[in-house]
Amino acid sequence: EKWDFVLVSDIHQVGSEKEAKRKKFLDELSKKGFSIKKIEDKKLFYGVRAPKQIFRKYEWLLRNPDSRLHNPDAHHETPVTTRAAFNHRFSLLRIRIVNFILQNTVTSDLEKLHHLMKKKVFEAAFPLHEKEEVREFLKERWARWRDIFCQQPIEKIRCYFGEKVALYFAWLGWYTYLLGIAAVVGLVVFVAGITVFNSSQVSKEICEASDTIMCPLCDQKCPFWLLSDTCTYAKVVTHMIDNEGTVLFAMFMAIWATVFLELWKRQRATVVTNWDLYRWDEEEEELAMELINNLQHEPRQYQHSYFRSTIILLLVLVMIVVLIGIAHALVIYRVIATALFTQSDSEFLREQANTMAVMTGAVLHYITIVIMTKVNRRVALYLCELEKPRTFSQHENNFTVKIFTFQFFTNFSSLIYIAFFLGRINGHPGNYVRIAGKWRLEECHPSGCITDLFIQMAIIMILKQTISNVMEYLVPWLAYKIRKRQRPKKRSMMLGEEEEAEDPCKRQWLSNYQLGEVNFFSLFDEFLEMVIQYSFTTIFVAAFPLAPLLAFFNNLFEIRLDAIKMMRLRRRIVPRKANDIGIWLQVLEAIGILAVIGNGLVIAITSDFIPMQVYKYTYSPCMTENSTGVELPQNGGLQSVLNHTTSHLRIHTPGKPSKGKLQAERLCSDQRTSLARGHVNRPGEVLTARGGSLRFLQHVALCVKLIAAWYVPDVPKSVKNQFRDRKHSNLR
Repeated sequence: EKWDFVLVSDIHQVGSEKEAKRKKFLDELSKKGFSIKKIEDKKLFYGVRAPKQIFRKYEWLLRNPDSRLHNPDAHHETPVTTRAAFNHRFSLLRIRIVNFILQNTVTSDLEKLHHLMKKKVFEAAFPLHEKEEVREFLKERWARWRDIFCQQPIEKIRCYFGEKVALYFAWLGWYTYLLGIAAVVGLVVFVAGITVFNSSQVSKEICEASDTIMCPLCDQKCPFWLLSDTCTYAKVVTHMIDNEGTVLFAMFMAIWATVFLELWKRQRATVVTNWDLYRWDEEEEELAMELINNLQHEPRQYQHSYFRSTIILLLVLVMIVVLIGIAHALVIYRVIATALFTQSDSEFLREQANTMAVMTGAVLHYITIVIMTKVNRRVALYLCELEKPRTFSQHENNFTVKIFTFQFFTNFSSLIYIAFFLGRINGHPGNYVRIAGKWRLEECHPSGCITDLFIQMAIIMILKQTISNVMEYLVPWLAYKIRKRQRPKKRSMMLGEEEEAEDPCKRQWLSNYQLGEVNFFSLFDEFLEMVIQYSFTTIFVAAFPLAPLLAFFNNLFEIRLDAIKMMRLRRRIVPRKANDIGIWLQVLEAIGILAVIGNGLVIAITSDFIPMQVYKYTYSPCMTENSTGVELPQNGGLQSVLNHTTSHLRIHTPGKPSKGKLQAERLCSDQRTSLARGHVNRPGEVLTARGGSLRFLQHVALCVKLIAAWYVPDVPKSVKNQFRDRKHSNLR
């Protein structure tokens, strides 16, 4: 005996308001011909089954070619596998239609199911995990850690969870597959940086600058220090990632993002064509559902309110300002933390004050992301309610755009500050910019600003892909185990007592109820998590070439983690029909454009690549003293680059001998200023080179993206030929 849906309610007091509301809702379902079965345990369980005429009505409204889905056994010539597919598709159709009717049934009090659930009249509503062959196959061959490197059974996933979930896993698998290529290239660039950093002239000069005295990093308790103290960072971090290979890798990732999306469009076209959904109309489907639920239904007209749109836009801007304000708060934290660390009694903290401030700031940033994700969701839902979208799909699209916008600023505001503002607005010795007139604004790491961006990216990605995934698995697993232990054991039988027969539905309904709750956000959260990861992997990849590698390994586990949650730890998700990943595709395309802009800015502004090239080909000894017929040395003409990119200041300490010629700022801070990015008397040359390089890199990358988009057709020729043959056969 199969039931389409199960409703769960507390046992309310007889005659109470909640009991009356529950009875009214169930009476409305009975009027529509639904069969209802009640089972009482610690909770009240109501099994709901729709009448067959509802599905016949659906087939008639859409003129469904599979008009005999409700009775596949009538086709005696149909192969067994095809009949099994018909059974699965019809089962998904039943769940989808029943869910729509449940959500849109209105009681005499003008209340729908979600209103009743808010008022605790019903506690839960879910379809059942059936003991079907396809479910057992997915549990054994897909939802296991041992199958981490195995191909996903997309067709089986579709048969059990519907097209929308199947397309998510198809997209995630395709993304992970192509991410492997980017991961290999990023690893090669990273290893190349490790192997050649010893040949870097800049690193060599920093390590040999044992007599170059640097200004104090703070106002109190901070001594003068030697530039050679940053030798390790200059070798191992800065010039390992800030080299010619990183520039090429950033260009490669811009192209990769375009090729990935174009190839996904082809893959998606092939998949949905095999499902006969390529030209499926979502709006027509929703209208059919409305008519099935209520034959007197009148479709809502398209409306647009400029006043409402203006209010929502202003509220979105206010929320963005709040998120940017949080990023500023993180900046203030790092400034104060640096000051406190430099005044610490620990020598290690004093020496590594800047690094410790950046690292603790990155951890605090991660905590902020976790908290603000929940806040952003509530705000986005509230704004969607103000918009009053016409359909569920429109509501989903509006919510997606808003939550991604909020999450983008939550995740990237601090990174944008570090990449493009840190060390450029902090002033100079004798005229430092201070917060509240007390704390000096933070500067870049002594080995370069790109080091700060590298550390921030590494910590956030590692935390997001370890702690978040561990919690994502452990929380539902522990909750499931706790609920399972709380289930009462069978009473032991007395001698001569006959065992009471248990309703076979009761065990199944209880076991499904004990699983984790699913809702509209269940699949949405998985998509959002992956799209944010895609942003980290592409936008600032020039500062962190290992991002694709970390994302690749994370996704191998993410696929199985999501499979295990859906099959073993959560209730069955309501299957939904779809022929693409929706507005997420437009979001991914927008991220691809941001990746071109972001990486171009990192190379032109954050990186030392452009200033070094200006010096190499303009002011190096090879160009100024040996301009005719002299072979360049092995270091490529970068001798004495420190003397060229640093300014000096004579400081007299009261009561002590003069320190003589002292460097005006830390090396990295000097290298962030316009004076230090070229000859000190000609600061405009470096700014011109930066601007020209930025425009050149971005225009080249965008042109290559457009060429790649043109070169790779969205729809394969086989799909086009298939539709042409269908038209031809229909005409004949």
